[in-house]
Amino acid sequence: MEKSSLFYIIIIILIIQFLLDTFLDYLNYKRYNEPVPKELDDVYDNKEYLKSQAYKKTNYRYGLLTSSFSLVLTLSFLIFGGFEWVDSLVRETTYHPILMALLFFGIIMIGSDIVSTPFSYYQTFVIEEKFGFNKTTKRLFFLDKIKGWLMMAVLGGGILALVIWFYQTAGPDFWLYAWGIIAFFTIFMNLFYSKLIVPLFNKQTPLEEGSLKSSIEAYAQKVGFELKNIFVIDGSKRSTKANAYFSGFGREKRVTLYDTLINDLEEDEIVAVLAHEVGHYKRKHIIFNLFASIATLGITLFVLSLFVNNPEVSMAIGVSQPSFYAALVGFGILYSPISEITGLAMNFISRKFEYQADDYAKTTYAAQPLITSLKKLSKNSLSNLTPHPAYVFMHYSHPPLIARIKNLKA
Repeated sequence: MEKSSLFYIIIIILIIQFLLDTFLDYLNYKRYNEPVPKELDDVYDNKEYLKSQAYKKTNYRYGLLTSSFSLVLTLSFLIFGGFEWVDSLVRETTYHPILMALLFFGIIMIGSDIVSTPFSYYQTFVIEEKFGFNKTTKRLFFLDKIKGWLMMAVLGGGILALVIWFYQTAGPDFWLYAWGIIAFFTIFMNLFYSKLIVPLFNKQTPLEEGSLKSSIEAYAQKVGFELKNIFVIDGSKRSTKANAYFSGFGREKRVTLYDTLINDLEEDEIVAVLAHEVGHYKRKHIIFNLFASIATLGITLFVLSLFVNNPEVSMAIGVSQPSFYAALVGFGILYSPISEITGLAMNFISRKFEYQADDYAKTTYAAQPLITSLKKLSKNSLSNLTPHPAYVFMHYSHPPLIARIKNLKA
């Protein structure tokens, strides 16, 4: 079958994205040996700094291997008719449009995950293990995989089935209905993610009574932040890396602290981290991000509605018969440069939001415990203290540590 012009555009997009990402990774790699800023010279001692350098270099080399493999596999799948083979298999199995789409994406996504599993296994049980991060058991690793597949089948498959049903029944306006149902699902998951999804993977327990809880509640009362739900999650069963996050809004808002965070930080540092998270809520960053993602989704679906019926969009991935699901794949790749631009804008805004949340914590609590907590968290995750500005611009949703500390000290 003769390849369409869009087929070659897809090939070019994939190669350019790979080359750009590889170039940025290389720029970042070349900065690993840059002198550490004097503001950060207390983060690592010499032994720890050498370990952090080794960790970053190991991940750089392994990332280059995995991304190269992914590109070769994807290009081979396109050039040698992989999508056409899956499409033929689907058409031999059923002619029901919804079942065809579910089977098509199921084969591709689960197949892709199976192929990538050895790489993630090596990342977890060799690299992360070597540098002292991994706490995941092999049983837990594969159990997470199975749970992920089931969630993808139920949630992803359910939404895909609804989108196709809207496409069949609503015609050109299907995108409005699809936008509505996905927006509803997004808001619902934002509200209830911690109640419905997190328990499938982790155990959450209310923060026990004591000095830490009293300090958190005292701070929350001081800034007028109603907080009834403070939970501790057993993140240590997978990794030694620490985290904290805020989820939900209204009566469903809750703060979740990793047990590793509680173990790694002092009490005032934990409250400072919480103050930062409260800053995101008070400055309405969570609401902004939620509705910005919904608006972006609406634009994407509208553009999709303009092209989904064009047979060339389907055949751009090498299939011989047009279909909605093939058009989704072709459109997704063709639209990815625009997605990159919107992603850059969201990262830029996110970095601004992080400064604002830091300022809120500095104003309502204190700067110094937040500074020391950020340093400890960076040390414990062996993070890069000298990232390349171009890499930061393209990939960072948070400002580099040095920039945050300078802002907190200002």
